[in-house]
Amino acid sequence: MGVGSFFTSKLDEAIGWARKYSIFQYPFVTACCGMEYMATACSHYDVDRFGAGLPRFSPRQADVLFVVGTISHKMAPVLKRIYDQMTEPKWVVAFGVCTCTGGFYDNYATVQGIDTIIPVDVYIPGCPPRPESVIDGLMKLQDKIAVQAQRY
Repeated sequence: MGVGSFFTSKLDEAIGWARKYSIFQYPFVTACCGMEYMATACSHYDVDRFGAGLPRFSPRQADVLFVVGTISHKMAPVLKRIYDQMTEPKWVVAFGVCTCTGGFYDNYATVQGIDTIIPVDVYIPGCPPRPESVIDGLMKLQDKIAVQAQRY
């Protein structure tokens, strides 16, 4: 680029790029998958390089809800309330097989997939999912955020 030249871009692409690398996550951790979630944030895997390293513990400050672990029917209204308190745009990541499908808890007390309560954008399967899978799911979410139509 020479003197007097400038860079132009569509506003949607610029906002999408900025949102892609500024993910504020709310961790809703309930079970053993929480250890793998914490391992992803450590120095060996370093989720911070994707712009998602600082968790927020207030739903009003977060834009990505990480649901990690088993969700019982008793916890479902709390999860729904947290989702409703998040500001738009918001995304949800289902972390682990118990969150995605109920896992091996095929009983009356466990929710058989959180997509029956709230909409899910990315599923990360595994019991527990490896940190590499978590990073792959995060990258898929970033791709979805970047191409999403922006509302002003």
